[in-house]
Amino acid sequence: MSKVHVKTGDTVVILSGKDRGKKGKIMAVSPKEGKVIVENANIVSKHVKPRKMGEAGGIIKAESAIYACKVQVVCPRCGKPTRVTHKVLEDGTKERICKKCGESL
Repeated sequence: MSKVHVKTGDTVVILSGKDRGKKGKIMAVSPKEGKVIVENANIVSKHVKPRKMGEAGGIIKAESAIYACKVQVVCPRCGKPTRVTHKVLEDGTKERICKKCGESL
């Protein structure tokens, strides 16, 4: 099992590629492949054939997966891209923390 440093619903910034600098929310995470799907980023054209009678086919724009190592979490408090640290609380639960300001993510 591979671990990914981001979760579904996190706001991230893209570090490299054609969409570098764009911010978006994570819609899906695939830890096995190490990839994520970011909202309004890495848009690809997909050719769709009509499957049922009366259904329209055509070219659809859709988000494609990008490697999780190419995105970085944006802290909700300081608004900067940051690395994630972990802290074990006294009740034994783990918490994700912003490396720059120390706020919980």
